[in-house]
Amino acid sequence: MSINTRKSNVILIVDDSPIHLKVLSENLVAAGYEVAVAANGKDALQQAIYEPPDLILLDIQMPEMNGFETCQQLKAHPKTQTIPIIFMTAITDTDSKIRGLKAGAVDYLTKPFQQEEVLARINIHLQIKELTQSLLQKNLSLSQLNQKFQHLVVEKDIRLKEVQFELLKAYKLSSLGQMMAGITHEINNPLGFVIGNINQVQEFLQDVLTHLQLYQKYYPDPVAEIQDHAEEIDIEFLMADLPEMIASIKQGSLLIREISNSMRIFSRIDSSTQVLFNLHEGIDSTLLILKHRLKGNEKHPEIRVVKNYGNLPEILCFPGQMNQVFMNILANAIDAIEESNRGKTYTEILANPNQITISTELTPDQTQVLIRISDNGIGMSEEVCSQLFNPFFTTKPVGKGTGLGLSISYQIVVEKHQGKLECYSKIGQGSEFAMTIPLKLSENIDLN
Repeated sequence: MSINTRKSNVILIVDDSPIHLKVLSENLVAAGYEVAVAANGKDALQQAIYEPPDLILLDIQMPEMNGFETCQQLKAHPKTQTIPIIFMTAITDTDSKIRGLKAGAVDYLTKPFQQEEVLARINIHLQIKELTQSLLQKNLSLSQLNQKFQHLVVEKDIRLKEVQFELLKAYKLSSLGQMMAGITHEINNPLGFVIGNINQVQEFLQDVLTHLQLYQKYYPDPVAEIQDHAEEIDIEFLMADLPEMIASIKQGSLLIREISNSMRIFSRIDSSTQVLFNLHEGIDSTLLILKHRLKGNEKHPEIRVVKNYGNLPEILCFPGQMNQVFMNILANAIDAIEESNRGKTYTEILANPNQITISTELTPDQTQVLIRISDNGIGMSEEVCSQLFNPFFTTKPVGKGTGLGLSISYQIVVEKHQGKLECYSKIGQGSEFAMTIPLKLSENIDLN
């Protein structure tokens, strides 16, 4: 298998087994990586802090300090906390995997290793790390640019139109969409390999189980050694559980592919011309990306999303910009709901469940699409609503928002798509954002 590495990454292998260290080291060196090794957790910590590697392969079962403890200490140290850690283990129970992920690991490799899987997983996590670092750098540049613009607005009275224009260009250059497009491309290659092999494994496993059942049927009284081994491995349990395990792996892989496809839809980069776009796909992809914020936890229940989708045709628009509008409005709705939850108990929130409602329909004259996104969050006063789309206006604490998301959304809907964006809200009663978008834009709309 050919693995393309853009630089010579350093991989630290931590394992108390000399054989595992030797085999893994040889394979990684052959794939173009530099390799460092440690035989225990204490040595691994010292090496990683002295000269941080790009990725760590960490065995779980080691004397004195096991892999979980080593991982926790690595994540607690400022010099090593961002290094991706992949656990290596023969343990396959779910509790151990969850414990490892909570400790800070990004993935698991199960012994015995398959060389291609090891290299594929290492490669994807290195590239995700690189893309994440690139995004953080771009965000830092964007933050500095925002400060510069704010200073210019105050000190030199720059025209508002020019500020929004330049800021939108900077926003596009450092957009989340570009990062997502790179990640989905890298995920889809190994994912296709995994899903293809799972289908084959499923077929082969069924053949083997059928063959074993025939033996049990026609040779019901095997020799004692076979009977003892069957009891030792609990053959009946294996025959019942293996197909379910394979099915679960397949389902998980398909879910990853679904997430990857949603990221691809969301990260569409607009051309200078309008293209046909399914608005429901854009909304759904945005919701999937925000799914981690919609889920419930021990502090609050999930935020329920109610979709009242009408029968909409594809519309001519700039898809990437529309997805950005959906992201800004839905993220603000989640923020408003989280703000309303402060100081409430789990039971109190359940009495008035968190909810976001999305409704779509055609206007009566069949020339425009009407989209309503409402929440039952904290709500806003009329005074706040009247300033909501002004650049740099925000009700969020310093460092939590720039006051640009809704301003840019307004520009995208009104100026770029000849539509209308309005907000209706009352304190304590939630908010609703309503937008209308023509089915077809005028010929002379400029993307930039």
